[in-house]
Amino acid sequence: MVVCAQPGAGKTTRVPPALIGDGPLILLQPRRVAARAIAQRIAGERGWRIGEEIGWQIRLERRFGPRTRLLVATEGVLTARLQQDPLLSAFRTVVLDEFHERSIHADLAIALAKQAWLARDDLRIVVMSATLDSGPVAAFLNGCPVVDVPGRLHPLDVGYAPGATVADAVGDVMQASRGDVLCFLPGAFEIRRAIDDLHARGAAGDAEILPLHGSLNSDEQDAALRPGASTSRRRVIVATNIAETSVTVPGVTAVVDSGLHKVARYDADRGIDSLDVERITTDAADQRAGRAGRTAPGIVRRLWDARDRLRPHREPEILRIDLSSTVLDVIAWGGDPRRFEWFDRPSEDAIDAAMTLLSRLDAIHGDKLTETGRAMQRLPLHPRLARMLVAADGARQMAQACALLSERHLLPARTASTASDLLSAVDQWSSVPPHVQRVAREIEAIASSSPKSRAPRPELISETNFRRAVLAGYPDRIAQRREPQSPKVRLASGAGAVIAPQSGVTGGEFMVALDVQASTRPNDADARVRLASLVDREWLLPTGVDVVYRFDETRGLVKAVEIERYDALTLAERPVDADPEARATILADAWVKRGPRGDDAQLLRRLRFAGISIDVAEMVRRSALAARSLADVDLASALTFEERARVERNAPETILVPSGRTTRLEYDEDGTVSASVKLQELFGLADTPTIGPRKEPVRLALLAPNGRPVQTTRDLRSFWNTTYAEVRKELRGRYPRHPWPDDPWSATPTARTTKRKT
Repeated sequence: MVVCAQPGAGKTTRVPPALIGDGPLILLQPRRVAARAIAQRIAGERGWRIGEEIGWQIRLERRFGPRTRLLVATEGVLTARLQQDPLLSAFRTVVLDEFHERSIHADLAIALAKQAWLARDDLRIVVMSATLDSGPVAAFLNGCPVVDVPGRLHPLDVGYAPGATVADAVGDVMQASRGDVLCFLPGAFEIRRAIDDLHARGAAGDAEILPLHGSLNSDEQDAALRPGASTSRRRVIVATNIAETSVTVPGVTAVVDSGLHKVARYDADRGIDSLDVERITTDAADQRAGRAGRTAPGIVRRLWDARDRLRPHREPEILRIDLSSTVLDVIAWGGDPRRFEWFDRPSEDAIDAAMTLLSRLDAIHGDKLTETGRAMQRLPLHPRLARMLVAADGARQMAQACALLSERHLLPARTASTASDLLSAVDQWSSVPPHVQRVAREIEAIASSSPKSRAPRPELISETNFRRAVLAGYPDRIAQRREPQSPKVRLASGAGAVIAPQSGVTGGEFMVALDVQASTRPNDADARVRLASLVDREWLLPTGVDVVYRFDETRGLVKAVEIERYDALTLAERPVDADPEARATILADAWVKRGPRGDDAQLLRRLRFAGISIDVAEMVRRSALAARSLADVDLASALTFEERARVERNAPETILVPSGRTTRLEYDEDGTVSASVKLQELFGLADTPTIGPRKEPVRLALLAPNGRPVQTTRDLRSFWNTTYAEVRKELRGRYPRHPWPDDPWSATPTARTTKRKT
């Protein structure tokens, strides 16, 4: 069944208790804060005790017992239970609450629960939400019924205040309302800044100001969710979207909404996780506004323009985040991620990227779990962190490091250079918040209880082993300095990045980029590495070996180098002999780019003159096969015997002149042929020489003794008859040692002078 109930209808606290008469029920919530708060709310309303009739279970924390009939849990808990018991035999009913949030755990939970439902006649599934598009969910559950439940929301005064600060809006709504104020901001940093501003400006008067976000410990979260200790003192709760659904902040009659939230996204191409601040959707804005009208008429102030148009629904997490944890869960459950019946199918690229990472973590081989993968899957951690813990044999220091990363604890600023920012943070463990320390103890306890655990487990491991374990969890996050001591690095994905000032890893060539934040600067594409851990060069096994060819334009040579690569990074480079085929291709490309010159250009014009059709590129390639440099590429060597004979016959390279010497013919682009010959070498020749089948007359450049042309003609007979006498008269005195006969027809052609010194 799909239950669509408006905010305030009581679906979360009323429906699950009504269904436990037929057997135990598990109620899934998207957030840990909500799971604890709802269990306490239901227990208070029903007179039950936590850990007895009702209990809760979240990652690394649980309070339930053998008598528990209603278990409130986060969605990942259901996935873990389904892996151990695919039929979910411990429960009669599964309730997925706030499904509209479309967390990746909810998508996987409904898909796995459906498989159990198909295998059991008595299992019941209820999907609940206030703003859900029920059609696709009902269709996925084989056309199940949809129940719409109206709510009783009190009237809301919704106003818009673009450009106003949270403090401005709080001051306004405090004067216009009598209850508590709930403010929505995108993250913990923005919450701290807003609270500081509220205190500094006194906008909240004497009201108690409390934060509410996932990074707080349970006591701090509970403080915001409890009614005020004094009815005379109002409260201002400054929260993330954790307070949008499920969690009820009592006494709220006014909401200030920034219209922003943080959205996790994964860039598979760059291997970068990001938490981007984005505009909320319409359904989220409605949910937030509804918090002001639960018990009385309310006021809502939205800090954006009323003309702004929001997207109607949220984008499912499964379409925008790293899927490695989810894919590992599917494989551990016994499914094939590529053929699995997803509620919303992720892209094939996203599945492939997750499978690739899991393979590099040694969690899977093909589509099956390895022994390492089984050990990882038992740990309630992201696969990267689980791999680190397995590699460190469950050592206490690594459990602490995993707690810091999994809880997104802000690590202390560096105080000195270090080989690992993460290890330096562990060394300051006494300053870590209590809830992070508790998580570390839970992680260590779970690692110690695994079937293959060895006792006692090490509390301390060497710095080297710690850094090697970090590498085991982040094999695809290697960064290489572009220059020694430079903060600029290149990531294994090929993307650029900069080591941020808060990192103490100031030396070393290779490192694991543990925390990579996409750049928010408009003209800066480089991401920022905020946490790093050095990696010794010998730990990095090449992921590929390539031979790279480079063309030396100055010398016209092809150089080959063998490069050992780690993804997009260069580990080593050494010169090798070039493959003849590869060298020929590069030389041919260089020849084509440069264009024909000298004898090659002349040969191509001769071939065209002779009417021989050729493929120039193929001719260049054949010639390049025998060349070792660009200068060695000789097109004539690529001619066949028949082509060579034909071109020599129809477009000869030289002609014989009457003096007995040969002179070179020049074939021009326009199809004409020319030759430069000293005038005295042509005495007695009446007819202009012709070339080729078309009997093309040669254009003769008649040269003076100094080599300069005195006449150009294609009609030699006319020159002798009409022009020679004038040329003889002009040049005879200047070049007396050369013959200048009166009758060129009867003179002996010669390339020599007629007078010699005695």
